[in-house]
Amino acid sequence: MADARAVDRTRSLFRPGVPSTLRHDGVLDVRRPESEPDGSRAAQRLMRFGPLATIYERAWRPLFRLWMGVSGPTVDVERTFAVRDLGLVDDSTRIVLDVACGPGNFTRFLAESLADADRRDALVIGLDASEPMLARAALDSARTTRTDLAYVLGDARELPFEDDSIDAVCCYAALYLVPDPMRVFAELVRVLRPGGRLAVMTTVRRGPEVVADAMATAVRPSGLTVFGPDDFTDVLRRAGFDVVEQRIHGAAQFVTGRKR
Repeated sequence: MADARAVDRTRSLFRPGVPSTLRHDGVLDVRRPESEPDGSRAAQRLMRFGPLATIYERAWRPLFRLWMGVSGPTVDVERTFAVRDLGLVDDSTRIVLDVACGPGNFTRFLAESLADADRRDALVIGLDASEPMLARAALDSARTTRTDLAYVLGDARELPFEDDSIDAVCCYAALYLVPDPMRVFAELVRVLRPGGRLAVMTTVRRGPEVVADAMATAVRPSGLTVFGPDDFTDVLRRAGFDVVEQRIHGAAQFVTGRKR
């Protein structure tokens, strides 16, 4: 069961009028019937496949390294990137949102990093649209005594949080799977407070334009999106972000920036 203080703090960040139901497993359900996530394509259906939640971190998640090539960063290195890119060592970073958090492995790492930095009033929120993924996240978190974690079942295209309410927002290895990824990205920007940091890791087109376009077209029917090299950096710069940085490894990109 989720800690009551973490649940109450999470609810306090919601926009006025956002309905929320606390499920028996401690997950806050903010879904609206009229905005159910689109699960019509294979990639989205797979994320709602219950058994995947139990093997995600050990088997499914490492498959993304195939996009990065043999010299790409390991999951441990990705976590090192996240600590830096999200400013987890900064005293002003206390509320962190992990969008498309899956079974919560990365979410718990973020909470542990803030605890290691002696951020006693930290709160890390994991949000996902998959009930099986969040059920697994809640189960694993219940085995600890953490009071700084909460999970939200909802649609990333319509985040329940107030504008400028979150200190750091991340979305790792998910934007290429979700419907309307640029709408989701706009929501990440909206909820981030001025001075806060955003970090994403996703796909990127590489190589000659004809080859890159052919690859993107080939995977699109499955529900996967391969993004252009400037898709996210352009959005951040237009939104007034500074310290915008992009690192490319194979067909994967890490993009981060600070909101002014």
